[in-house]
Amino acid sequence: MLFRLIVTFWALCIACSASAQDISGGKWVDLTHPFNEQSVYWPTAETFTKTEVFHGHTDGGWFYSAYNFSAAEHGGTHMDSPIHFAEAANTTDKVPVEQLIGPGFVIDVSQQAGADVDYLVTAADIEAFEVKHGKIPAGAIVLLNTGRAGLYSNREAYMGTAERGAEAVAKLHFPGLGVDGAALLVARKIAAVGLDTPSIDRGQSKNFASHVELMTNNIPAFENVADMSPLPPTGSTIIALPMKIEGGSGGPLRIVAHVPGG
Repeated sequence: MLFRLIVTFWALCIACSASAQDISGGKWVDLTHPFNEQSVYWPTAETFTKTEVFHGHTDGGWFYSAYNFSAAEHGGTHMDSPIHFAEAANTTDKVPVEQLIGPGFVIDVSQQAGADVDYLVTAADIEAFEVKHGKIPAGAIVLLNTGRAGLYSNREAYMGTAERGAEAVAKLHFPGLGVDGAALLVARKIAAVGLDTPSIDRGQSKNFASHVELMTNNIPAFENVADMSPLPPTGSTIIALPMKIEGGSGGPLRIVAHVPGG
Protein backbone atom coordinates (compact mmCIF):
# COMPACT_ATOMS: atom_id res chain seq x y z
CA MET A 1 0.00 0.00 0.00
CA LEU A 2 2.78 2.43 0.96
CA PHE A 3 4.68 1.55 -2.23
CA ARG A 4 1.58 2.30 -4.33
CA LEU A 5 1.17 5.70 -2.61
CA ILE A 6 4.81 6.60 -3.31
CA VAL A 7 4.50 5.60 -6.97
CA THR A 8 1.29 7.61 -7.31
CA PHE A 9 2.91 10.67 -5.72
CA TRP A 10 5.88 10.62 -8.09
CA ALA A 11 3.63 10.04 -11.08
CA LEU A 12 1.68 13.17 -10.14
CA CYS A 13 4.92 15.16 -9.74
CA ILE A 14 6.10 14.10 -13.19
CA ALA A 15 2.74 14.97 -14.71
CA CYS A 16 2.79 18.43 -13.10
CA SER A 17 6.32 19.06 -14.34
CA ALA A 18 5.43 18.00 -17.87
CA SER A 19 2.42 20.32 -17.94
CA ALA A 20 4.31 23.38 -16.66
CA GLN A 21 4.53 26.28 -19.08
CA ASP A 22 7.65 26.22 -21.21
CA ILE A 23 9.25 29.66 -21.05
CA SER A 24 12.59 28.66 -22.51
CA GLY A 25 11.59 30.11 -25.89
CA GLY A 26 9.68 33.20 -26.92
CA LYS A 27 10.54 36.61 -25.52
CA TRP A 28 10.15 38.59 -22.33
CA VAL A 29 8.75 42.12 -22.38
CA ASP A 30 9.36 44.45 -19.45
CA LEU A 31 6.26 46.57 -18.88
CA THR A 32 7.77 48.59 -16.04
CA HIS A 33 9.02 52.17 -16.08
CA PRO A 34 12.22 52.60 -14.04
CA PHE A 35 11.84 54.33 -10.69
CA ASN A 36 13.75 57.60 -10.42
CA GLU A 37 13.18 61.26 -9.64
CA GLN A 38 11.35 61.67 -12.97
CA SER A 39 8.79 58.96 -12.14
CA VAL A 40 5.17 60.04 -12.49
CA TYR A 41 3.18 60.50 -9.27
CA TRP A 42 -0.21 62.00 -8.53
CA PRO A 43 0.17 65.77 -8.07
CA THR A 44 -0.49 65.52 -4.33
CA ALA A 45 1.66 62.42 -3.66
CA GLU A 46 5.21 62.23 -2.35
CA THR A 47 7.54 61.56 -5.28
CA PHE A 48 10.42 59.10 -5.50
CA THR A 49 13.69 60.04 -3.82
CA LYS A 50 16.88 58.00 -3.60
CA THR A 51 19.75 58.93 -1.31
CA GLU A 52 23.19 57.41 -1.16
CA VAL A 53 24.25 55.59 2.00
CA PHE A 54 27.60 54.48 0.60
CA HIS A 55 29.13 53.92 -2.83
CA GLY A 56 32.77 53.03 -3.18
CA HIS A 57 35.58 50.96 -1.80
CA THR A 58 35.58 50.25 1.90
CA ASP A 59 38.54 50.37 4.27
CA GLY A 60 38.55 46.58 3.98
CA GLY A 61 39.24 46.81 0.27
CA TRP A 62 35.94 45.55 -1.19
CA PHE A 63 33.42 47.56 -3.16
CA TYR A 64 30.06 48.27 -1.51
CA SER A 65 26.98 50.31 -2.41
CA ALA A 66 23.66 50.95 -0.63
CA TYR A 67 20.86 53.50 -0.92
CA ASN A 68 17.72 54.62 0.86
CA PHE A 69 14.57 55.42 -1.07
CA SER A 70 11.15 56.79 -0.24
CA ALA A 71 7.96 57.41 -2.19
CA ALA A 72 4.20 57.22 -2.06
CA GLU A 73 2.67 53.80 -2.76
CA HIS A 74 0.90 55.13 -5.85
CA GLY A 75 3.40 56.33 -8.40
CA GLY A 76 5.55 55.06 -11.22
CA THR A 77 4.46 51.65 -12.44
CA HIS A 78 2.41 50.46 -9.50
CA MET A 79 -0.55 48.45 -8.27
CA ASP A 80 -3.72 49.81 -6.71
CA SER A 81 -4.83 47.23 -4.18
CA PRO A 82 -8.59 46.79 -3.76
CA ILE A 83 -8.59 48.50 -0.35
CA HIS A 84 -7.48 51.68 -2.10
CA PHE A 85 -11.14 52.31 -2.96
CA ALA A 86 -13.08 49.60 -1.10
CA GLU A 87 -13.33 49.32 2.67
CA ALA A 88 -12.34 45.87 4.01
CA ALA A 89 -11.17 44.72 0.58
CA ASN A 90 -7.76 43.09 0.02
CA THR A 91 -4.65 44.96 1.07
CA THR A 92 -1.48 44.63 -1.00
CA ASP A 93 -0.19 41.66 0.98
CA LYS A 94 -3.56 39.89 0.73
CA VAL A 95 -4.00 40.04 -3.06
CA PRO A 96 -3.72 36.37 -4.14
CA VAL A 97 -0.75 35.54 -6.32
CA GLU A 98 -3.23 33.89 -8.69
CA GLN A 99 -4.52 37.38 -9.52
CA LEU A 100 -1.04 38.62 -10.35
CA ILE A 101 -0.02 35.93 -12.84
CA GLY A 102 -2.26 34.98 -15.72
CA PRO A 103 -3.11 35.05 -19.41
CA GLY A 104 -2.79 38.48 -20.97
CA PHE A 105 -5.52 40.11 -23.06
CA VAL A 106 -4.38 43.40 -24.59
CA ILE A 107 -7.10 45.74 -25.86
CA ASP A 108 -5.75 48.41 -28.19
CA VAL A 109 -7.66 51.69 -27.89
CA SER A 110 -4.76 53.87 -29.01
CA GLN A 111 -6.66 55.23 -32.01
CA GLN A 112 -9.60 56.37 -29.90
CA ALA A 113 -7.34 57.78 -27.17
CA GLY A 114 -5.23 59.55 -29.77
CA ALA A 115 -8.31 61.40 -30.96
CA ASP A 116 -9.61 62.18 -27.46
CA VAL A 117 -7.21 62.68 -24.54
CA ASP A 118 -10.10 62.16 -22.07
CA TYR A 119 -11.31 58.97 -23.76
CA LEU A 120 -13.19 56.38 -21.71
CA VAL A 121 -12.73 52.73 -22.66
CA THR A 122 -16.28 51.42 -22.90
CA ALA A 123 -18.01 48.08 -22.65
CA ALA A 124 -18.50 48.36 -26.42
CA ASP A 125 -14.71 48.55 -26.92
CA ILE A 126 -14.28 45.38 -24.87
CA GLU A 127 -17.08 43.59 -26.69
CA ALA A 128 -15.59 44.58 -30.06
CA PHE A 129 -12.31 43.01 -28.91
CA GLU A 130 -14.18 39.83 -27.95
CA VAL A 131 -15.81 39.60 -31.38
CA LYS A 132 -12.32 39.34 -32.89
CA HIS A 133 -10.49 37.38 -30.20
CA GLY A 134 -13.07 35.49 -28.19
CA LYS A 135 -14.66 36.07 -24.82
CA ILE A 136 -12.28 37.20 -22.09
CA PRO A 137 -12.08 34.28 -19.64
CA ALA A 138 -12.20 34.29 -15.87
CA GLY A 139 -8.74 34.83 -14.40
CA ALA A 140 -7.51 36.95 -17.31
CA ILE A 141 -5.24 39.95 -16.84
CA VAL A 142 -6.60 42.66 -19.13
CA LEU A 143 -4.29 45.44 -20.31
CA LEU A 144 -5.66 48.56 -21.98
CA ASN A 145 -3.23 50.06 -24.48
CA THR A 146 -4.05 53.74 -24.91
CA GLY A 147 -0.73 54.35 -26.67
CA ARG A 148 0.43 56.91 -24.10
CA ALA A 149 3.38 55.05 -22.57
CA GLY A 150 5.75 56.85 -24.92
CA LEU A 151 4.76 60.18 -23.34
CA TYR A 152 5.76 59.09 -19.83
CA SER A 153 8.98 61.09 -19.70
CA ASN A 154 7.05 64.32 -20.39
CA ARG A 155 4.68 64.81 -17.44
CA GLU A 156 2.71 67.62 -19.07
CA ALA A 157 2.08 65.59 -22.23
CA TYR A 158 1.42 62.39 -20.26
CA MET A 159 -0.80 63.78 -17.48
CA GLY A 160 -2.08 67.06 -18.88
CA THR A 161 -0.04 69.08 -16.41
CA ALA A 162 3.36 68.98 -14.76
CA GLU A 163 2.16 71.13 -11.87
CA ARG A 164 2.17 69.84 -8.31
CA GLY A 165 -0.31 70.27 -5.48
CA ALA A 166 -4.06 69.96 -5.00
CA GLU A 167 -4.90 72.64 -7.57
CA ALA A 168 -3.16 70.63 -10.29
CA VAL A 169 -5.62 67.72 -10.01
CA ALA A 170 -8.32 69.60 -11.94
CA LYS A 171 -5.87 70.05 -14.82
CA LEU A 172 -5.23 66.34 -15.35
CA HIS A 173 -6.11 64.98 -18.79
CA PHE A 174 -5.55 61.35 -19.82
CA PRO A 175 -7.75 58.41 -20.88
CA GLY A 176 -9.20 55.83 -18.52
CA LEU A 177 -11.63 52.95 -18.17
CA GLY A 178 -15.33 53.83 -18.20
CA VAL A 179 -17.53 52.46 -15.43
CA ASP A 180 -19.54 50.38 -17.94
CA GLY A 181 -16.29 48.82 -19.13
CA ALA A 182 -15.25 48.16 -15.54
CA ALA A 183 -18.61 46.51 -14.83
CA LEU A 184 -18.20 44.23 -17.85
CA LEU A 185 -14.71 43.19 -16.71
CA VAL A 186 -16.14 42.43 -13.26
CA ALA A 187 -18.80 40.27 -14.91
CA ARG A 188 -16.06 38.46 -16.83
CA LYS A 189 -14.40 37.69 -13.45
CA ILE A 190 -11.00 38.93 -14.56
CA ALA A 191 -8.03 38.70 -12.19
CA ALA A 192 -6.68 42.22 -12.72
CA VAL A 193 -6.65 45.13 -15.15
CA GLY A 194 -3.91 47.57 -16.14
CA LEU A 195 -3.28 50.51 -18.43
CA ASP A 196 -0.60 52.95 -19.55
CA THR A 197 -1.90 56.07 -17.80
CA PRO A 198 -1.59 57.39 -14.22
CA SER A 199 -5.03 56.12 -13.16
CA ILE A 200 -7.60 53.50 -14.12
CA ASP A 201 -10.12 56.38 -14.06
CA ARG A 202 -9.49 59.15 -16.55
CA GLY A 203 -7.78 62.36 -15.46
CA GLN A 204 -11.01 64.35 -15.37
CA SER A 205 -12.83 61.85 -13.15
CA LYS A 206 -14.55 63.37 -10.15
CA ASN A 207 -15.87 60.20 -8.50
CA PHE A 208 -13.35 57.46 -9.42
CA ALA A 209 -16.28 55.20 -10.28
CA SER A 210 -14.20 52.62 -12.14
CA HIS A 211 -11.86 52.23 -9.17
CA VAL A 212 -14.87 51.67 -6.95
CA GLU A 213 -16.51 49.21 -9.34
CA LEU A 214 -13.38 47.10 -9.67
CA MET A 215 -12.14 47.26 -6.12
CA THR A 216 -15.40 46.51 -4.37
CA ASN A 217 -15.06 43.24 -6.29
CA ASN A 218 -11.45 42.75 -5.13
CA ILE A 219 -9.92 43.39 -8.56
CA PRO A 220 -6.58 45.23 -8.42
CA ALA A 221 -5.43 47.72 -11.04
CA PHE A 222 -1.98 48.28 -12.53
CA GLU A 223 -1.22 51.88 -13.48
CA ASN A 224 1.55 53.60 -15.46
CA VAL A 225 2.25 50.35 -17.30
CA ALA A 226 5.01 50.77 -19.90
CA ASP A 227 4.83 50.19 -23.67
CA MET A 228 2.51 47.29 -24.52
CA SER A 229 2.97 47.47 -28.28
CA PRO A 230 5.18 44.32 -28.45
CA LEU A 231 2.34 42.24 -26.98
CA PRO A 232 -0.19 40.33 -29.08
CA PRO A 233 -3.91 40.73 -28.29
CA THR A 234 -3.92 37.23 -26.76
CA GLY A 235 -1.40 34.52 -25.97
CA SER A 236 0.95 36.26 -23.56
CA THR A 237 1.42 35.52 -19.88
CA ILE A 238 1.50 38.48 -17.51
CA ILE A 239 3.47 38.44 -14.26
CA ALA A 240 2.84 41.48 -12.07
CA LEU A 241 4.44 41.36 -8.62
CA PRO A 242 4.17 44.37 -6.32
CA MET A 243 6.22 45.13 -3.26
CA LYS A 244 4.43 43.13 -0.55
CA ILE A 245 3.54 45.96 1.83
CA GLU A 246 1.63 44.63 4.82
CA GLY A 247 -1.67 46.47 5.07
CA GLY A 248 -0.79 48.57 2.03
CA SER A 249 -3.20 50.20 -0.40
CA GLY A 250 -0.81 49.63 -3.30
CA GLY A 251 2.87 49.56 -4.07
CA PRO A 252 5.65 49.71 -6.65
CA LEU A 253 5.19 47.03 -9.31
CA ARG A 254 7.48 45.01 -11.55
CA ILE A 255 5.27 43.80 -14.39
CA VAL A 256 6.57 41.67 -17.27
CA ALA A 257 5.03 39.60 -20.04
CA HIS A 258 6.14 36.39 -21.69
CA VAL A 259 5.25 36.02 -25.35
CA PRO A 260 5.67 32.48 -26.71
CA GLY A 261 7.19 31.72 -30.07
CA GLY A 262 10.51 31.25 -31.80
